[in-house]
Amino acid sequence: MAQPLTYPFPEPPEPGQVTEVAPGVLWARFPLPFRLNHINVFLIEDEGGWAVVDAGISDDPSRAAWEALMAGPLKGQRLTRLIITHSHPDHIGLAGWLCDRYGAALVTSQTAWLTCLYESLAPDATNKVAYQLDYQRHGLGDYAETLLTIGHRYLRMVDPLPDTFRRIVAGDTLRIGGREFGVLTGDGHASEQVMLHCAADRLFLSADQVLAKITPNVSVWATDPEGDPLGLYLRSLAALEQAVPDDVLVLPGHQLPFRGLHTRLRELAHHHEDRFARILAACAEGPKTVFDLLPALFRLPLGPHETGFAFSEARAHVNRMVVEGRLAWVDTGDGTARVVPA
Repeated sequence: MAQPLTYPFPEPPEPGQVTEVAPGVLWARFPLPFRLNHINVFLIEDEGGWAVVDAGISDDPSRAAWEALMAGPLKGQRLTRLIITHSHPDHIGLAGWLCDRYGAALVTSQTAWLTCLYESLAPDATNKVAYQLDYQRHGLGDYAETLLTIGHRYLRMVDPLPDTFRRIVAGDTLRIGGREFGVLTGDGHASEQVMLHCAADRLFLSADQVLAKITPNVSVWATDPEGDPLGLYLRSLAALEQAVPDDVLVLPGHQLPFRGLHTRLRELAHHHEDRFARILAACAEGPKTVFDLLPALFRLPLGPHETGFAFSEARAHVNRMVVEGRLAWVDTGDGTARVVPA
C-alpha cells in the first residue's frame, strides 16, 4: 500500500544557507522572479568537493545566492561537477557561469544541451511568423505576438553554455563520492529530463517530473504543434512507479522534499484525468479553441508569462484527448481550430 505524503523538512533553507537532508547531501534554495519563486539545488558530497544538481536562473539574485553559499557553508570547497536535469532556464540558466567561475564540469543529457542552445541562445528562436500564425489559429488572436515576446522572455535568462559537456542517458550509473546513482529520464515536462535514484540510500532526485503540491507544466509548443507531451508524461509516471520504490526520500526541483512517491504519482495522474473531464464539459457547450478552454482549467487573470504556460498546457490536454479519440478538431469556417467531443 502506498504511503501518504509526509514532509521531513518542513522549512526550506534561506538563500545562501543549506539543510542536510541525508548524510553528505545538502539542500539549497535559490530565488526565481516568477509566481513560482524558487528552485531547489542539491549538493552531493563527492571526491574532492561537491557535485551540484541544477544551477538556478541567470539573474543577479541567483548569482548573489551562489556567492553567499560559496562564502558561507561551502567556503573553501570545490564544485566537482554540475549535473543539469533539464533545459528550462531556472535549472540551466547559470550553468555556464557556475562552470566558468568555480571550475565545475557540466553533466547533462544531450537533449537538454541541444534544446538550451536552440531555445535560449538563438535570439529569434521563438519569435517566428509560423509560430505566431499557429497561436492565432488556436484562439490567441493579437495576443500571440505578446506571448512570443514578453511571455517567453524568460527563455533568454540563460548564460552561454560551456563548450563541452559529459552526456548521460537512461540506464547509466553515476558514481558520486561513495554513492551510486542510477540515471532515469522522463518526458512531458521537458524532453529527456534527468532523474537520479540512489537505491542503497533510498534517495530519489526527481527534478520537476514529480513535485509534492503542484503539477509540473506539460506543454505543447508551436515547434511541435501536433505533439503529445502529456501522453509521454503520463507514461513516465507509470514507469516511475515500477522503477522507484515507494519508500524513497524525494528531492524535487521545487517545493519541499517528501516521502510518499507512489501516492503522489497517482495524484498527478488523477489531476490530469480531472482536467480531461473539465475540458469535455466545456466542449459540450459548443466548439472551443484552446484559448477558450483556459477558464475551465485555470484561475484568471494571468499575466503574459503565466498565460503562455497555461495556453500551452491546455493545448497538451487537447492534443492528448484527440489522440485518445475523446475530442475531434472541427473547421468552423473562419480559419480557427476548435474541438468538440468525438
